[in-house]
Amino acid sequence: MTARRFYIPAAAALFLTAAASKPLVESPLLGFTAESSSRELELESRFDAGLNKDNLRTWMERLSARPHHVGSPYDKANANFIASQFKSWGYDTRIEQFDVLFPTPKTRVLALVSPIQFAAKLAEPALAEDPTSNQTSEQLPTYNAYSTDGDVTGQLVYVNYGIPRDYDSLAVRGIDVKGKIAIARYGQSWRGIKPKVAAEHGAIGCIIYSDPRDDGYFAGDVYPKGAFRNEYGAQRGAVQDMPTYPGDPLTPGIGATKNAKRLDVKSAPTITKIPVLPISYADALPLLRALGGHVAPQTWRGALPITYHLGPGPATVHLKLEFNWDIKPAYDVIATLRGRERPDEWIIRGNHQDAWVNGADDPISGLVALMEEARNIGALAKRLAPEAHNRVRGVGCRGAGLAWLDRVGGRARESPLACWRGVHQQRH
Repeated sequence: MTARRFYIPAAAALFLTAAASKPLVESPLLGFTAESSSRELELESRFDAGLNKDNLRTWMERLSARPHHVGSPYDKANANFIASQFKSWGYDTRIEQFDVLFPTPKTRVLALVSPIQFAAKLAEPALAEDPTSNQTSEQLPTYNAYSTDGDVTGQLVYVNYGIPRDYDSLAVRGIDVKGKIAIARYGQSWRGIKPKVAAEHGAIGCIIYSDPRDDGYFAGDVYPKGAFRNEYGAQRGAVQDMPTYPGDPLTPGIGATKNAKRLDVKSAPTITKIPVLPISYADALPLLRALGGHVAPQTWRGALPITYHLGPGPATVHLKLEFNWDIKPAYDVIATLRGRERPDEWIIRGNHQDAWVNGADDPISGLVALMEEARNIGALAKRLAPEAHNRVRGVGCRGAGLAWLDRVGGRARESPLACWRGVHQQRH
Protein backbone atom coordinates (compact mmCIF):
# COMPACT_ATOMS: atom_id res chain seq x y z
CA MET A 1 0.00 0.00 0.00
CA THR A 2 1.05 3.58 -0.39
CA ALA A 3 2.20 5.46 2.69
CA ARG A 4 -0.97 7.51 2.63
CA ARG A 5 -3.21 4.50 2.76
CA PHE A 6 -1.12 2.76 5.37
CA TYR A 7 -1.95 5.32 8.02
CA ILE A 8 -5.52 6.55 7.83
CA PRO A 9 -7.41 4.59 5.17
CA ALA A 10 -6.03 1.24 6.26
CA ALA A 11 -7.18 2.00 9.77
CA ALA A 12 -10.60 2.85 8.49
CA ALA A 13 -10.72 -0.46 6.66
CA LEU A 14 -10.81 -2.22 9.99
CA PHE A 15 -14.37 -1.13 10.51
CA LEU A 16 -15.79 -2.49 7.25
CA THR A 17 -19.07 -4.33 7.52
CA ALA A 18 -21.18 -6.35 5.13
CA ALA A 19 -22.80 -3.84 2.82
CA ALA A 20 -24.99 -3.74 -0.24
CA SER A 21 -23.20 -4.33 -3.52
CA LYS A 22 -21.45 -1.28 -4.90
CA PRO A 23 -20.06 -0.63 -8.37
CA LEU A 24 -16.52 -1.97 -8.53
CA VAL A 25 -13.68 0.46 -9.15
CA GLU A 26 -11.89 0.17 -12.48
CA SER A 27 -8.39 0.28 -10.98
CA PRO A 28 -8.18 -1.44 -7.58
CA LEU A 29 -6.15 0.21 -4.86
CA LEU A 30 -2.76 -1.32 -4.22
CA GLY A 31 -3.29 -4.24 -1.83
CA PHE A 32 -7.05 -4.40 -2.41
CA THR A 33 -9.35 -6.33 -4.71
CA ALA A 34 -11.80 -4.45 -6.91
CA GLU A 35 -14.61 -5.25 -4.46
CA SER A 36 -12.68 -4.30 -1.33
CA SER A 37 -11.40 -1.14 -3.05
CA SER A 38 -14.98 0.07 -3.47
CA ARG A 39 -15.71 -0.56 0.20
CA GLU A 40 -12.44 1.07 1.20
CA LEU A 41 -13.09 4.24 -0.79
CA GLU A 42 -16.61 4.47 0.59
CA LEU A 43 -15.28 4.20 4.13
CA GLU A 44 -12.54 6.74 3.46
CA SER A 45 -15.21 9.19 2.34
CA ARG A 46 -17.10 8.63 5.60
CA PHE A 47 -13.87 9.13 7.54
CA ASP A 48 -13.05 12.37 5.69
CA ALA A 49 -16.56 13.69 6.26
CA GLY A 50 -16.21 13.14 10.01
CA LEU A 51 -13.10 15.30 10.46
CA ASN A 52 -13.59 18.62 12.24
CA LYS A 53 -10.89 21.26 11.67
CA ASP A 54 -12.19 23.38 14.55
CA ASN A 55 -10.99 20.72 16.99
CA LEU A 56 -7.42 21.22 15.81
CA ARG A 57 -7.46 24.94 16.63
CA THR A 58 -9.14 24.38 20.01
CA TRP A 59 -6.66 21.70 21.07
CA MET A 60 -3.66 23.65 19.75
CA GLU A 61 -4.63 26.71 21.78
CA ARG A 62 -5.08 24.54 24.88
CA LEU A 63 -1.89 22.49 24.54
CA SER A 64 0.41 25.39 23.57
CA ALA A 65 -0.96 27.93 26.04
CA ARG A 66 2.10 27.63 28.30
CA PRO A 67 5.64 26.26 28.04
CA HIS A 68 5.60 22.50 28.54
CA HIS A 69 9.10 21.05 28.47
CA VAL A 70 9.95 17.75 30.12
CA GLY A 71 9.26 17.85 33.84
CA SER A 72 7.29 21.11 33.82
CA PRO A 73 3.86 21.43 35.45
CA TYR A 74 2.10 22.10 32.13
CA ASP A 75 3.83 19.07 30.65
CA LYS A 76 1.98 16.84 33.13
CA ALA A 77 -1.23 18.83 32.69
CA ASN A 78 -1.08 18.27 28.94
CA ALA A 79 -0.53 14.54 29.38
CA ASN A 80 -3.60 14.36 31.62
CA PHE A 81 -5.67 16.37 29.11
CA ILE A 82 -4.63 14.16 26.18
CA ALA A 83 -5.43 11.02 28.17
CA SER A 84 -8.87 12.38 29.09
CA GLN A 85 -9.64 13.02 25.43
CA PHE A 86 -8.71 9.49 24.38
CA LYS A 87 -10.81 8.05 27.17
CA SER A 88 -13.80 10.09 26.06
CA TRP A 89 -13.41 8.68 22.54
CA GLY A 90 -13.66 5.10 23.77
CA TYR A 91 -9.98 4.18 24.07
CA ASP A 92 -8.42 2.17 26.89
CA THR A 93 -5.97 4.80 28.13
CA ARG A 94 -3.14 4.97 30.62
CA ILE A 95 -0.16 7.19 31.37
CA GLU A 96 3.26 5.63 31.90
CA GLN A 97 6.13 7.52 33.48
CA PHE A 98 9.80 7.30 32.57
CA ASP A 99 12.59 9.12 34.40
CA VAL A 100 15.05 10.62 31.96
CA LEU A 101 18.13 12.79 32.02
CA PHE A 102 17.03 16.31 31.12
CA PRO A 103 19.75 18.92 31.63
CA THR A 104 18.85 22.61 31.84
CA PRO A 105 21.23 25.59 31.77
CA LYS A 106 22.85 26.98 34.89
CA THR A 107 25.47 29.21 33.21
CA ARG A 108 25.58 30.50 29.62
CA VAL A 109 28.33 32.93 28.61
CA LEU A 110 29.36 33.81 25.07
CA ALA A 111 31.64 36.77 24.44
CA LEU A 112 33.88 38.09 21.70
CA VAL A 113 37.10 39.05 23.51
CA SER A 114 39.28 40.06 20.54
CA PRO A 115 39.78 42.11 18.40
CA ILE A 116 36.80 43.93 19.91
CA GLN A 117 34.60 43.06 22.86
CA PHE A 118 30.99 41.95 22.56
CA ALA A 119 28.73 40.00 24.94
CA ALA A 120 26.01 37.92 23.33
CA LYS A 121 22.53 38.63 24.73
CA LEU A 122 21.35 35.01 24.47
CA ALA A 123 17.75 36.15 24.97
CA GLU A 124 14.53 36.37 22.98
CA PRO A 125 12.64 39.59 23.78
CA ALA A 126 8.89 39.40 24.34
CA LEU A 127 6.69 40.53 21.47
CA ALA A 128 3.54 42.62 21.97
CA GLU A 129 1.84 40.58 19.24
CA ASP A 130 2.44 37.29 21.08
CA PRO A 131 1.12 37.11 24.65
CA THR A 132 2.88 33.79 25.25
CA SER A 133 6.30 35.30 24.55
CA ASN A 134 6.44 37.00 27.97
CA GLN A 135 6.09 33.75 29.95
CA THR A 136 9.76 34.04 30.78
CA SER A 137 9.59 32.45 34.23
CA GLU A 138 8.35 29.21 32.62
CA GLN A 139 10.46 29.25 29.46
CA LEU A 140 13.66 27.32 28.98
CA PRO A 141 16.49 29.64 27.89
CA THR A 142 18.12 29.14 24.51
CA TYR A 143 20.42 26.12 24.74
CA ASN A 144 21.27 22.72 23.29
CA ALA A 145 20.34 19.86 25.60
CA TYR A 146 23.02 17.22 26.20
CA SER A 147 25.86 19.61 25.52
CA THR A 148 28.65 18.98 27.97
CA ASP A 149 29.77 21.56 30.53
CA GLY A 150 32.76 23.58 29.38
CA ASP A 151 34.77 26.77 29.71
CA VAL A 152 36.84 27.43 26.58
CA THR A 153 38.47 30.33 24.78
CA GLY A 154 39.77 30.13 21.25
CA GLN A 155 39.92 31.62 17.79
CA LEU A 156 36.76 31.33 15.73
CA VAL A 157 36.44 29.41 12.46
CA TYR A 158 33.38 29.57 10.22
CA VAL A 159 32.57 26.00 9.08
CA ASN A 160 29.43 26.65 6.99
CA TYR A 161 26.91 23.91 7.94
CA GLY A 162 29.55 21.99 9.88
CA ILE A 163 29.14 18.71 8.01
CA PRO A 164 32.03 16.49 6.85
CA ARG A 165 32.38 17.91 3.35
CA ASP A 166 32.69 21.42 4.81
CA TYR A 167 35.75 20.34 6.77
CA ASP A 168 37.17 18.82 3.59
CA SER A 169 36.75 22.20 1.91
CA LEU A 170 38.51 23.95 4.81
CA ALA A 171 41.39 21.47 4.64
CA VAL A 172 41.91 22.26 0.94
CA ARG A 173 42.41 25.90 2.01
CA GLY A 174 44.82 24.91 4.77
CA ILE A 175 42.38 25.74 7.59
CA ASP A 176 42.29 23.54 10.70
CA VAL A 177 39.82 23.85 13.61
CA LYS A 178 42.02 22.01 16.12
CA GLY A 179 42.10 24.00 19.36
CA LYS A 180 39.59 26.48 17.99
CA ILE A 181 35.85 27.18 18.28
CA ALA A 182 33.70 26.32 15.29
CA ILE A 183 30.69 28.42 14.32
CA ALA A 184 28.21 26.62 12.06
CA ARG A 185 24.86 27.60 10.66
CA TYR A 186 21.76 25.47 11.13
CA GLY A 187 20.70 23.38 8.15
CA GLN A 188 21.77 20.51 5.88
CA SER A 189 21.96 18.06 8.81
CA TRP A 190 20.49 17.27 12.17
CA ARG A 191 21.91 19.73 14.70
CA GLY A 192 23.70 17.06 16.74
CA ILE A 193 25.96 16.21 13.81
CA LYS A 194 27.58 19.65 13.94
CA PRO A 195 29.27 19.41 17.38
CA LYS A 196 30.07 15.74 16.76
CA VAL A 197 31.99 16.49 13.57
CA ALA A 198 33.59 19.61 15.07
CA ALA A 199 34.92 17.58 18.00
CA GLU A 200 36.19 14.87 15.65
CA HIS A 201 38.26 17.55 13.91
CA GLY A 202 39.72 18.83 17.18
CA ALA A 203 37.51 21.86 17.90
CA ILE A 204 37.16 22.83 21.57
CA GLY A 205 33.69 24.37 21.27
CA CYS A 206 30.82 24.75 18.83
CA ILE A 207 28.36 27.59 18.22
CA ILE A 208 25.31 27.04 16.01
CA TYR A 209 23.36 29.99 14.64
CA SER A 210 20.36 30.46 12.38
CA ASP A 211 21.40 32.37 9.27
CA PRO A 212 18.66 34.55 7.74
CA ARG A 213 19.33 32.98 4.34
CA ASP A 214 18.01 29.67 5.66
CA ASP A 215 15.62 30.80 8.37
CA GLY A 216 15.07 34.54 8.46
CA TYR A 217 14.35 37.62 6.36
CA PHE A 218 15.97 36.24 3.20
CA ALA A 219 13.59 33.28 3.22
CA GLY A 220 10.45 35.32 3.98
CA ASP A 221 8.75 37.63 6.45
CA VAL A 222 9.92 37.06 10.00
CA TYR A 223 7.76 36.44 13.05
CA PRO A 224 5.32 37.88 14.02
CA LYS A 225 4.54 39.14 10.49
CA GLY A 226 5.57 35.87 8.90
CA ALA A 227 6.70 32.39 9.83
CA PHE A 228 10.47 32.82 9.65
CA ARG A 229 12.89 33.44 12.52
CA ASN A 230 13.46 37.01 13.61
CA GLU A 231 16.88 38.40 14.49
CA TYR A 232 16.72 37.39 18.15
CA GLY A 233 15.30 33.89 17.72
CA ALA A 234 17.51 30.89 18.48
CA GLN A 235 16.77 27.26 17.79
CA ARG A 236 16.75 25.13 20.92
CA GLY A 237 17.13 21.38 20.68
CA ALA A 238 19.01 18.25 21.69
CA VAL A 239 22.49 17.49 20.36
CA GLN A 240 23.30 14.07 21.84
CA ASP A 241 25.29 11.66 19.69
CA MET A 242 22.34 9.88 18.06
CA PRO A 243 24.49 7.76 15.71
CA THR A 244 25.97 6.06 18.79
CA TYR A 245 22.51 5.39 20.25
CA PRO A 246 19.34 7.48 20.52
CA GLY A 247 17.27 8.00 23.64
CA ASP A 248 18.05 8.67 27.27
CA PRO A 249 21.86 8.95 27.53
CA LEU A 250 21.95 7.13 30.87
CA THR A 251 19.91 4.02 29.98
CA PRO A 252 21.06 2.75 26.57
CA GLY A 253 18.92 -0.09 25.24
CA ILE A 254 16.49 -0.23 28.17
CA GLY A 255 13.53 1.76 29.42
CA ALA A 256 14.37 4.71 31.67
CA THR A 257 12.25 3.41 34.53
CA LYS A 258 12.65 4.53 38.12
CA ASN A 259 14.88 1.63 39.16
CA ALA A 260 16.76 1.18 35.88
CA LYS A 261 20.52 0.85 36.07
CA ARG A 262 22.00 4.14 34.89
CA LEU A 263 25.34 5.27 33.57
CA ASP A 264 27.15 8.10 35.29
CA VAL A 265 26.64 11.38 33.44
CA LYS A 266 30.39 11.82 33.00
CA SER A 267 30.70 8.44 31.29
CA ALA A 268 27.59 8.67 29.10
CA PRO A 269 28.95 8.39 25.54
CA THR A 270 26.21 10.40 23.84
CA ILE A 271 26.80 13.61 25.80
CA THR A 272 28.76 15.90 23.47
CA LYS A 273 32.54 15.99 23.78
CA ILE A 274 32.67 19.79 23.51
CA PRO A 275 30.36 22.58 24.75
CA VAL A 276 27.65 23.60 22.26
CA LEU A 277 25.42 26.69 22.22
CA PRO A 278 22.75 27.90 19.77
CA ILE A 279 22.52 31.63 19.12
CA SER A 280 20.45 34.10 17.10
CA TYR A 281 21.73 35.82 14.01
CA ALA A 282 21.75 39.09 15.95
CA ASP A 283 24.32 37.56 18.31
CA ALA A 284 26.18 35.84 15.46
CA LEU A 285 26.66 38.98 13.38
CA PRO A 286 29.41 40.62 15.51
CA LEU A 287 31.29 37.32 15.73
CA LEU A 288 31.22 36.69 11.98
CA ARG A 289 32.02 40.31 11.18
CA ALA A 290 35.22 40.01 13.24
CA LEU A 291 36.53 37.05 11.22
CA GLY A 292 39.38 37.43 8.77
CA GLY A 293 41.21 35.04 6.50
CA HIS A 294 39.86 33.61 3.25
CA VAL A 295 36.56 34.90 1.92
CA ALA A 296 34.02 32.10 2.20
CA PRO A 297 33.03 30.22 -0.97
CA GLN A 298 29.92 31.59 -2.63
CA THR A 299 27.73 28.68 -1.50
CA TRP A 300 28.84 29.26 2.09
CA ARG A 301 27.67 32.87 2.22
CA GLY A 302 24.56 33.62 4.19
CA ALA A 303 22.34 36.69 4.12
CA LEU A 304 23.89 38.82 6.86
CA PRO A 305 25.15 42.27 5.74
CA ILE A 306 28.84 41.28 5.83
CA THR A 307 31.49 39.65 3.74
CA TYR A 308 31.70 36.10 5.07
CA HIS A 309 35.24 35.08 6.03
CA LEU A 310 36.48 31.69 7.22
CA GLY A 311 39.07 32.67 9.84
CA PRO A 312 40.71 31.41 11.92
CA GLY A 313 40.57 34.60 13.92
CA PRO A 314 41.30 37.30 14.51
CA ALA A 315 37.96 36.86 16.27
CA THR A 316 38.57 35.15 19.61
CA VAL A 317 35.62 33.89 21.62
CA HIS A 318 34.99 32.83 25.21
CA LEU A 319 32.31 30.17 25.68
CA LYS A 320 31.25 28.94 29.12
CA LEU A 321 28.40 26.51 29.81
CA GLU A 322 27.22 24.74 32.96
CA PHE A 323 24.10 22.60 33.33
CA ASN A 324 21.82 21.15 35.97
CA TRP A 325 22.06 17.41 35.26
CA ASP A 326 18.64 16.45 36.58
CA ILE A 327 16.43 13.40 36.15
CA LYS A 328 12.92 14.48 35.13
CA PRO A 329 9.63 12.58 34.64
CA ALA A 330 8.48 11.95 31.08
CA TYR A 331 4.85 10.92 30.54
CA ASP A 332 3.67 8.52 27.84
CA VAL A 333 -0.03 8.52 27.02
CA ILE A 334 -0.92 5.05 25.69
CA ALA A 335 -4.37 4.62 24.18
CA THR A 336 -5.75 1.36 22.77
CA LEU A 337 -8.84 0.64 20.70
CA ARG A 338 -8.89 -3.14 20.72
CA GLY A 339 -9.73 -5.46 17.84
CA ARG A 340 -10.91 -9.06 17.88
CA GLU A 341 -8.77 -10.71 15.19
CA ARG A 342 -4.99 -10.74 14.75
CA PRO A 343 -4.42 -8.96 18.07
CA ASP A 344 -0.63 -9.02 17.62
CA GLU A 345 -0.76 -6.96 14.43
CA TRP A 346 -0.54 -3.23 15.07
CA ILE A 347 -0.23 -0.08 13.01
CA ILE A 348 1.61 2.63 14.93
CA ARG A 349 0.45 6.24 14.95
CA GLY A 350 2.62 8.60 16.90
CA ASN A 351 3.55 12.14 17.88
CA HIS A 352 5.39 13.49 20.91
CA GLN A 353 3.78 16.17 23.03
CA ASP A 354 6.52 17.98 24.95
CA ALA A 355 8.15 21.12 23.58
CA TRP A 356 11.18 23.30 24.17
CA VAL A 357 8.85 26.25 24.80
CA ASN A 358 5.15 26.47 23.79
CA GLY A 359 5.52 24.20 20.79
CA ALA A 360 2.59 25.26 18.59
CA ASP A 361 4.52 24.20 15.48
CA ASP A 362 6.65 21.42 16.95
CA PRO A 363 5.07 19.18 18.12
CA ILE A 364 1.50 20.41 18.65
CA SER A 365 0.61 20.88 14.98
CA GLY A 366 1.23 17.18 14.42
CA LEU A 367 -0.29 16.07 17.71
CA VAL A 368 -3.66 17.75 17.16
CA ALA A 369 -3.93 16.16 13.70
CA LEU A 370 -3.29 12.76 15.26
CA MET A 371 -5.87 13.42 17.97
CA GLU A 372 -8.56 14.36 15.45
CA GLU A 373 -7.78 11.22 13.47
CA ALA A 374 -8.09 9.13 16.63
CA ARG A 375 -11.34 10.82 17.64
CA ASN A 376 -12.84 10.16 14.24
CA ILE A 377 -11.75 6.51 14.22
CA GLY A 378 -13.32 6.09 17.64
CA ALA A 379 -16.55 7.58 16.34
CA LEU A 380 -16.55 5.24 13.33
CA ALA A 381 -15.94 2.26 15.58
CA LYS A 382 -19.03 3.10 17.62
CA ARG A 383 -21.24 3.44 14.55
CA LEU A 384 -20.16 0.43 12.53
CA ALA A 385 -20.87 -3.25 13.09
CA PRO A 386 -19.48 -4.70 16.32
CA GLU A 387 -18.04 -7.75 14.59
CA ALA A 388 -15.53 -5.56 12.74
CA HIS A 389 -13.17 -4.47 15.51
CA ASN A 390 -10.15 -2.25 15.53
CA ARG A 391 -7.10 -2.16 17.73
CA VAL A 392 -5.49 1.20 18.25
CA ARG A 393 -2.73 1.85 20.72
CA GLY A 394 -1.23 5.23 21.37
CA VAL A 395 2.36 5.45 22.48
CA GLY A 396 3.58 8.77 23.73
CA CYS A 397 6.94 10.02 24.82
CA ARG A 398 8.39 13.17 26.21
CA GLY A 399 11.61 14.77 25.20
CA ALA A 400 14.06 14.24 22.38
CA GLY A 401 13.90 10.58 21.41
CA LEU A 402 13.43 9.26 24.92
CA ALA A 403 10.98 6.38 24.47
CA TRP A 404 10.08 3.89 21.81
CA LEU A 405 7.96 0.85 21.26
CA ASP A 406 9.21 -2.25 19.53
CA ARG A 407 8.25 -5.88 19.17
CA VAL A 408 10.14 -8.53 21.13
CA GLY A 409 8.95 -12.10 21.31
CA GLY A 410 5.42 -11.22 20.23
CA ARG A 411 4.92 -8.56 22.88
CA ALA A 412 5.44 -4.84 23.18
CA ARG A 413 8.02 -3.19 25.36
CA GLU A 414 8.99 0.40 25.93
CA SER A 415 12.63 1.40 25.69
CA PRO A 416 14.39 4.70 25.18
CA LEU A 417 15.46 4.63 21.56
CA ALA A 418 12.94 6.58 19.53
CA CYS A 419 9.83 8.63 20.08
CA TRP A 420 6.33 7.80 18.86
CA ARG A 421 2.94 8.81 20.13
CA GLY A 422 -0.28 7.59 18.65
CA VAL A 423 -2.20 4.52 17.73
CA HIS A 424 -1.56 0.97 16.65
CA GLN A 425 -4.27 -0.37 14.40
CA GLN A 426 -4.86 -4.05 13.75
CA ARG A 427 -5.94 -4.91 10.20
CA HIS A 428 -8.00 -7.90 9.20
